Amino acid sequence: MASKSVVNEAAEIQLAVDLVKLGARLQLLESETSLSRERLLKIYKELKGVSPPKGMLPFSADWFVTWQPNIHSSLFMNIYKYLREHAQVSGIEAVVKAYRLYLEQVVVEHDEEPVLSLTRAWTLVRFFDGKMLTFVKCNKCQGQFVAHNLDLHDDYACGLCHMPSRAGKTKRAKEAESAIQMVA
Repeated sequence: MASKSVVNEAAEIQLAVDLVKLGARLQLLESETSLSRERLLKIYKELKGVSPPKGMLPFSADWFVTWQPNIHSSLFMNIYKYLREHAQVSGIEAVVKAYRLYLEQVVVEHDEEPVLSLTRAWTLVRFFDGKMLTFVKCNKCQGQFVAHNLDLHDDYACGLCHMPSRAGKTKRAKEAESAIQMVA
């Protein structure tokens, strides 16, 4: 009978705490730690004050290739790829570190809400591992962007070099609506 290591269990609890603080869903916690579901529920409730959300995780690779999510997904995956290649981190540690750097760029530098949640970022890495998604080089800016693995990529232009006509309209609409509500 193998004895449980208190140090390993403490590391798993700390990982679960870090993941919950970053917004991880329960399914992610169950997949990345060996803690029991009951233990994870207790950790989640203690940190968030509420039960974890129910329902299935997002499972569409299509979401990652639409305009705005693609820019954020590509930023995250490039950070993740860099950490894997140059910082010798892997697994969930690489996902967490890449996600924190992503948040630093989006939230701290640009004062925006993150488009990519930790659960979506984790799912994105799994899609890359499963070869459903890959990097494609933009023929204009030479940046690496997330795309479907089986799509044709000969003349690829990223969402920054070839913005859709409706890009940014939702943000302006929200700002206009909030301005109207402030006046009223």
